[in-house]
Amino acid sequence: MTSPFDSITIGPLTLRNRFIKSGANEAMSRDGVPTKAMLKHHGDLARGGIGMTTVAYGAVSEVGRTLANQIVMSESSLKDLTALTQEIHQHGAAASIQITHGGSFVTGLKVKGATISSSSGINKAGLLSGNFWQRAMKESDMQAVINAFVDAAHIARRAKFDAVEIHMGHGYLLNQFISPLSNKRRDKYGGSAENRARFPARVLAAVKQAVGKDLAILAKINVADGVRGGATAADGAITAQVLEQAGADMLVLSGGRNMESTWFMFGSPINQQAIADVLKNPISRLLMKAAALSTPKELTFKEMYFHQYSMQIRQAVTLPLAYLGGVKSLANAEKAIADGFECVVMARTLLHDTGLVNKFKSGEISQSGCDNCNACVAYIYHQAGTWCIKTPANDPAINEIPASK
Repeated sequence: MTSPFDSITIGPLTLRNRFIKSGANEAMSRDGVPTKAMLKHHGDLARGGIGMTTVAYGAVSEVGRTLANQIVMSESSLKDLTALTQEIHQHGAAASIQITHGGSFVTGLKVKGATISSSSGINKAGLLSGNFWQRAMKESDMQAVINAFVDAAHIARRAKFDAVEIHMGHGYLLNQFISPLSNKRRDKYGGSAENRARFPARVLAAVKQAVGKDLAILAKINVADGVRGGATAADGAITAQVLEQAGADMLVLSGGRNMESTWFMFGSPINQQAIADVLKNPISRLLMKAAALSTPKELTFKEMYFHQYSMQIRQAVTLPLAYLGGVKSLANAEKAIADGFECVVMARTLLHDTGLVNKFKSGEISQSGCDNCNACVAYIYHQAGTWCIKTPANDPAINEIPASK
């Protein structure tokens, strides 16, 4: 029987085991480059036994950022990105980077003119930053975005990353095409689930052609949006099929949207007290409270909360899939592998204990101590970076120093 501790080959990449740290915004970059805090964060995960760790949100262009300090995949960030991969590789793990364009989901900086998206209209996500309007992308815009993703993938290869994860979930630009919550187009990029996945598939195919001989090409997709009118698991299965045809080496299965269904993404309510403690801007706090209004009143966390949705994806495709959502124990990881998922992806449990994989393997523990309080989610806005409040706090000083210094 396959074990989560067995090695696995994904495209040109072989991992030492099947545990992957999910891409989750670290808030550990400054002026577009990773900091010493990020180097320590991912280095600790590598030392802790993870097969691959995912660096979150490498924007493919300056206007592709959601928050002002996020990594921009450019020549100026290459030295610090390389320092980051060297630290990860030194401890035996592989390094993936999430390459992303926010499209209309720009919450922390002002973009000149209307933000790009699948469709035109008021930009709800950008209102607080003065990005009031979004415009529907034309073919020339699509080609420019494809080129930006390809250029970002080249930077990732030069920085010695082992994989790129193209973010197609959670309401970012490519998900703005996939999700009917955003996509109101009436051309070949709108309407059916196949059409809505057409442009994201073009991006993936171009990245695959550019760097696929050297890097594993992953895509993060939603198994469902979790709200009425959003993408369903049936839509997710079609998206997966389209991306399989486009050449994806593996899909990472997530869910939910940053604006409409954050609770669905985490399988539990957002911690409003932590948001109040970290976000000092009253308007930002009000926005988070408004987003929380859609949370079901009886919602409580349950382990493996995306399992039934993810099984529909598993039955629709043959390419490798990485299960994400509520894995808190070795038994959960073993179940995911037994159910046909090639890898297991975790985030909050690894923030709580970066050495979790080694402890699972040694038998020291079999269950994570994470209680899903979700306070860590608020700390993606903190100057010291995200952390588990049940563990020692991060050192904010090293979050001001570039990773290569």
